[in-house]
Amino acid sequence: MVSAIILMNVARTKIDKVAEQLVEIKGISEAYSVSGNYDIVAIARVASNEDLAELVTKRLHSIDSILKTETMIAFQAYSRHDLEAMFSVGM
Repeated sequence: MVSAIILMNVARTKIDKVAEQLVEIKGISEAYSVSGNYDIVAIARVASNEDLAELVTKRLHSIDSILKTETMIAFQAYSRHDLEAMFSVGM
């Protein structure tokens, strides 16, 4: 499984709408509106790097209100939660 953190700059008046659209996309498990240099942080969990590339370059690109993204691929997960058990259904 590939996990990634996607930082987004979004048109200011569209943050809520974009966040709602994001969580409907297969592969996006969470979306947060945040303070700071970015407007939304999304967590992606997909089966492969190819799936992540398709998600970022095609699915996210189709949302007009997303102005800019920065994607960080996670190397290792450190959590109190059993992430593998939580997200392995159907993968």
